[in-house]
Amino acid sequence: MNIFSPITTLQGIGPTRAKQLEKLEIRTIYDLIAYFPRTYEDRTKMVDIRDLETDTPACFEAMVVRAPHTAHIRKGLSITKLTVADMTAKLDLVYFNQPYAADQLRYGESYVFYGALSGDYARFQMQNPVFELPDRPGTRTRRIMPIYALTAGITNALLVKCIHQALDACLGEMPELLPERIRQKYDLCSAREAYANIHEPKDHEALDRARKRLIFEEFFLFAAGLRLMRSRRTQVQTVPYRDLSLQAFYDALPFTLTGAQQRSICQIAEDLAKGTPMNRLLQGDVGSGKTMVAAAAAYLAAKNGRQAALMAPTEILAEQHHRSLSALFERFGIRSALLTGSTPAAEKRQIKEALSSGALPFVVGTHALLTEDVTFRELDLVIADEQHRFGVAQRAALSEKGRSPHLLVMSATPIPRTLALMVYGDLDISILDELPPGRQVIDTFLVGESMRARINAFIRKHAAAGNQIYVVCPAVEESEFDSIRSAEVWAQSLQQAVFPDLRVGLLHGKLKAAEKERVMGAFSRHELDILVATTVIEVGVDVPNATLMVIENADRFGLSQLHQLRGRVGRGKDKSYCVLFSSNKNQQTLERLKALCKTNDGFKIAEEDLALRGPGDFFGSRQHGLPQFKAADLSLDMALLNEAKTAAEQVLADPNYVLDPTFPAMQTRIAAMFSKDGNTFN
Repeated sequence: MNIFSPITTLQGIGPTRAKQLEKLEIRTIYDLIAYFPRTYEDRTKMVDIRDLETDTPACFEAMVVRAPHTAHIRKGLSITKLTVADMTAKLDLVYFNQPYAADQLRYGESYVFYGALSGDYARFQMQNPVFELPDRPGTRTRRIMPIYALTAGITNALLVKCIHQALDACLGEMPELLPERIRQKYDLCSAREAYANIHEPKDHEALDRARKRLIFEEFFLFAAGLRLMRSRRTQVQTVPYRDLSLQAFYDALPFTLTGAQQRSICQIAEDLAKGTPMNRLLQGDVGSGKTMVAAAAAYLAAKNGRQAALMAPTEILAEQHHRSLSALFERFGIRSALLTGSTPAAEKRQIKEALSSGALPFVVGTHALLTEDVTFRELDLVIADEQHRFGVAQRAALSEKGRSPHLLVMSATPIPRTLALMVYGDLDISILDELPPGRQVIDTFLVGESMRARINAFIRKHAAAGNQIYVVCPAVEESEFDSIRSAEVWAQSLQQAVFPDLRVGLLHGKLKAAEKERVMGAFSRHELDILVATTVIEVGVDVPNATLMVIENADRFGLSQLHQLRGRVGRGKDKSYCVLFSSNKNQQTLERLKALCKTNDGFKIAEEDLALRGPGDFFGSRQHGLPQFKAADLSLDMALLNEAKTAAEQVLADPNYVLDPTFPAMQTRIAAMFSKDGNTFN
């Protein structure tokens, strides 16, 4: 038996149990040891019976003073009752469908119990407490108890038993992934100590040391993997672009690009001239002009005889891009086309033939670009808009249609630069931190329910002026457990009771793709006055006629998400507004929402969001391309992420790092970490 043996080599795990554990992605002994607890129960503190509190689990030692008695109430239900006592009080214990308790709990013997009181003061009792003898090592009491995420057929007690067996059998074989000098510098325990104490901590200090080591290790491997991916890309050769002149492109524009746009275009041009594949993130606030930067890159590709493809997450966004870019490229004699699921069959055939022959230098499309029958003669530039809507595997699928093409991914989610540099370490970053001249400042107001009538009148005023309104709700359907506004119910209420004379539409993520496109298309064509939606409209929707954004239960959203929603208005010539409804009285929550009212600068808002909520909000959707961390949490462990990134760079900067005895195990884990999520490591 070794650490990578199948779990069926452990006692008590047969084919049926193995199949159940496979639902938790546990297949080998290593998988079992690396299946970390989701939380812990502190069962170390012992109390007297009289000090037990209702609904608060605790440990206590007591003697059985009334022998257990089991009654069979009906088929499938038995109840075992007994009484225990210590020097301070007596307590009735009740076990449901656990007749073995009557055999194991003997009159006159003492046991250590763990459970919570229930009932009222006159008739306290405890139901189904766990127990064990006080003269034996605690396995379920008097310890810090790991609590695991479970699946059907797998109990916490079973996992504890299996993991204990695995640790006993194979902990000695646990490979060390961190060089000794790194462990010493950052005061990290060994891998063996960490894995032992994450599952069976001796005390809180041991648990903290184990967590620190395992979190550091994951971040170290993550940072090292990003750096290795970056270095390996530089070994791939491409044909450098020779013609980098952009003057004709600039002259054709009816406006002057911002300094940030010109700087980003220069960075892209330098990448295209290097002879190695570009891998760049173009990050800019809503309305900062990312599309024109992408257009310049596609223009350079066409001038150098190459093909470029821009992939958008929705048909509406793809149509918007094609509408604006095709008119621009016509001035240079550069053919372009739109390829989506809705493109007529005959037109699809023509586009595919033109791409395959090389006659079509630029195509805008959706996932339709990924189908097998779409081939390119010389695909050399892949542009992914709203990059977080695509998984890494989807971007890779388009890239594989070329020979190591350049990659430009665009995001409208501002992320603090320090955070972006750490987590997007596999990408070079260009930031658009200026807005084009004339871009509107959107006035934002935080209001309570007392303002509902006035805001409804404000909505009617905008509709009467021929403008359109978004109303965003945090939930799709109504819930009996939550009072938050649901899109379905609110859309019906607005249409029937509040604005019966206006045209109200409904859009949410549970609709089929074709229905989403139909509703959004109707709003774009001004066939609807009000669109009630969830955050499905957060990105990629451009309706210049929309001038008012109303967000219900605004406290349920992160600041950056609210900023993205606000960016759906103010895209035309008319003055635009954003109204945040919230009844939340929490002072910190109100300060957070007021911060949005004070500025339209997405990067300032991102910094505020980072300070108040941590970085988790920024990367929820980026998880498509991030490894799934087992111990680490991007929203909690920023300091360790910084340290681990520094340590990884120090190790990989040493040309002799491959000679370190930890290197083979480190390399194996990095490859496994990245390959699971569609990243290319090797």
